Amino acid sequence: MLIIFSGLSGVGKTSIARALATAAGAVHLRIDSIEQALRGCGWTVEGEGYAVAYAVAEDNLRLGRIVIADSVNPWPLTRDAWRAVATRAGVRAIEIEIVCPDTEIHRRRVESRVSDIPGHTVPSWREVIERDYRPWDRDRLIIDGATLDVQQSVQAIIAAMRGL
Repeated sequence: MLIIFSGLSGVGKTSIARALATAAGAVHLRIDSIEQALRGCGWTVEGEGYAVAYAVAEDNLRLGRIVIADSVNPWPLTRDAWRAVATRAGVRAIEIEIVCPDTEIHRRRVESRVSDIPGHTVPSWREVIERDYRPWDRDRLIIDGATLDVQQSVQAIIAAMRGL
């Protein structure tokens, strides 16, 4: 199964993805880690991090692993590419959008974040709100990171996984 996360920086994606990976014994693919590794090698990164993640995800899915794709996943183009990975690997996919509709909570989270990836710079609040994040045009599981804590979010996702 491919679990495809989406959502702006600071909504709680990585915290939820890590906890879910532990609970489900899944592979956690974090775009921020991949992109920072590429930058550390001197690359200017645009879509390369996603391309690497798609390939690694497909390899792991073909091995029968559950894979969690942790990224902003901002456009229909990237969302469709993740779905195509699942299709090629012959597995089910679940799309999850993590949101934080409470602007004050979201801003506080963004402004208090410290990177846990060496050399990675977390985005500013201005960068987050100006991000080209396009609305969804299909069904997905929506998790409200302002009202659900990490464990409640994980339980909601696990329940949705069982329902597939």
